[in-house]
Amino acid sequence: MVSIIIPAYNVQSFVAASIHSVLNQTYNNWEMIIVDDGSTDNTHNIIEGFSSKDKRIKLLRHKKTLGAALARNTAINAATGNFIAFLDADDLWEPHKLATQIEFMRANNVAISFTSYKLIDEGGNSLNKVVQALPIVDYKKQLKCNYIGNLTGIYNVDLLSKIEIPKIKKRQDWVMWLSAIEKAGEARGIKEVLASYRVRKNSVSSNKIGLLTHNYNVYRKVLGFSRIKSVIYLLRFLYEFFFIKSKQIKSV
Repeated sequence: MVSIIIPAYNVQSFVAASIHSVLNQTYNNWEMIIVDDGSTDNTHNIIEGFSSKDKRIKLLRHKKTLGAALARNTAINAATGNFIAFLDADDLWEPHKLATQIEFMRANNVAISFTSYKLIDEGGNSLNKVVQALPIVDYKKQLKCNYIGNLTGIYNVDLLSKIEIPKIKKRQDWVMWLSAIEKAGEARGIKEVLASYRVRKNSVSSNKIGLLTHNYNVYRKVLGFSRIKSVIYLLRFLYEFFFIKSKQIKSV
């Protein structure tokens, strides 16, 4: 079984579409664990409407907002699946996403898989851009830059056990996949586009200065690098992000 982890905070405009994209999966042996992280809009009621009709959808709630990391950890702790998959409450999956990845992971004894994904705007319209998955990402490569789109990532719990997400405000998914790859040795990419990432205003990825600050904090505070080593890796990140990873984004 696949446990799908979804943190949700004030996403009343998007969460129904995300849930529908899971309900439309051709692979149906899953549980969806959604954690309402203290939403103040109609998010909780929308999710509750789905969970009351489908027992596979489990709604948990934080009384106050604790952040995406703790929301995901709450869901992971409650998960009972052999695989853990991640989806944010504003992103979408293609109908055969789970079927394709689970078949690939089983056939090739893969502990971690991820896929290519396309970019959409806040209204769900295509931005005509695709982020292509690399065939293989090892720890050294992932340390330079985050190459796993979190909305596409799946890991095998039976092989790696559950992986706790660090309690930091930003870039938690990057650190989590670093930890997973450190255990597994590598992550395997699937070239097919199997998800849609919604580009929203004021996101971390759209704020380049903020992105640098958060990356430095990962190197310095989470990984425990010295100041000099953190700066060196930050420079490596800049090179990787602008000259290597940017080539993965293709116009379609």
